[in-house]
Amino acid sequence: MSAVDELLERARRELDRVDAREAAAVQEAGGLLVDIRYAALRERDGTIPGALIVERNELEWRLDPTGDHRAPEATHHGLPVVVVCNEGYASSLAAVSLRSLGLTRATDLIGGFQAWRAAGLPVVPVVPVVPVVPAAESQ
Repeated sequence: MSAVDELLERARRELDRVDAREAAAVQEAGGLLVDIRYAALRERDGTIPGALIVERNELEWRLDPTGDHRAPEATHHGLPVVVVCNEGYASSLAAVSLRSLGLTRATDLIGGFQAWRAAGLPVVPVVPVVPVVPAAESQ
């Protein structure tokens, strides 16, 4: 087994991972779904309605309830948080990192966004932002 597979296995032993329907129930009960996928995947596949978008490299800063850079949704350490990546690998490691910050109810979505979509749960398409280029002034 590779070192990263061992790391993932250890991480998952710390989590009570949820499937897509369970994740939807957590969200409906007031928990937070956090989408850590990068922009290209969100643009390609869409997003989960109501999920907080936080790319992986900012996750700990945005979810630490004691931090100056926290998202408004990061209200307390007991907040149920389900981390969502594309297929459910990076999210396991990210959820364990959140637990180390004291977010004791952090976990991840088994199968990630792809499992959410496959379960027929709602997905919102992302409309890419096209920069507006001013027309050249006529001479």
